[in-house]
Amino acid sequence: MNKKLSTLILWIGFYLLKAQMPNTDLWLFRIEHSKQGISFVKPRNITSRAGYDNQPSFSSDNKKIYYVSVRDDKQADIYFYDLKSEKIIQFTQTPISEYSPAETPDGKFISSVVVEQDSAQRIHFIDKITAIHEKRFDYDSVGYCHFLNTDTCIYYKLTEPHSLRYNNGKEDKWLCIAPTRCFKSVSRNTLIYGLKDSSSVVFYKYNFLLHRGEKFAVYPSLNEDIVWNPIWGLIKSEEAKLLRFDEQTKQWVLLADLAAEGIKKITRFNFDSDNKYLVVVDNL
Repeated sequence: MNKKLSTLILWIGFYLLKAQMPNTDLWLFRIEHSKQGISFVKPRNITSRAGYDNQPSFSSDNKKIYYVSVRDDKQADIYFYDLKSEKIIQFTQTPISEYSPAETPDGKFISSVVVEQDSAQRIHFIDKITAIHEKRFDYDSVGYCHFLNTDTCIYYKLTEPHSLRYNNGKEDKWLCIAPTRCFKSVSRNTLIYGLKDSSSVVFYKYNFLLHRGEKFAVYPSLNEDIVWNPIWGLIKSEEAKLLRFDEQTKQWVLLADLAAEGIKKITRFNFDSDNKYLVVVDNL
């Protein structure tokens, strides 16, 4: 298959997916800590509408939740939920589609994977005050991205097969093929990511100082949504449950079962940096 045909198939697949986006809602939970453990309380559906609301992330001051919403105009824009006022505010309104909003490590911008008007997919930096797209990385075909630190961007590239790469301003290098769509910082020099086979995901830690990866955990399903929490470590979603990997016992342990709150299937989730809130995406 030649390069042009392969790229065309990738874009056709992307637009078919966009046209068939699922109905998703954002739910917010308060986390209560006690001697008996933790509990997730005061559940609230903060979007509660038919349509696509997804990819939430907390602001660095934990006052906002940025997310992507697709409304009647079929355009993907960035919105945020203000935790104090409990109001939803539209942040961007552009002719291009913005996805995966997250503050950059320096706190100056919101990074976003943007589908540009010529169908290129690049990482943009959006001013937090003006919502103006200030700059972008030149590399194309980006599916997802995550900043390990102020210098290093990890990104999922829509190659055939898909691959995981990193760019630190000096070099742009390949890490692996067939990665999961979620990959997170463990520290400013260590990344956790997953590799999929036909029935499971194997999670690896990669140390950028040593340029070495090591196997960390395995889970026997292809659900790939994870976070790394500074207290609970690696956490993954499985239907309405959140499971954490216990490094001492090498077992997956139930952190929360949100089915009783009406959650059907968690596809994305995030904690604020103070571990006071949990936001989950419920795939309806």
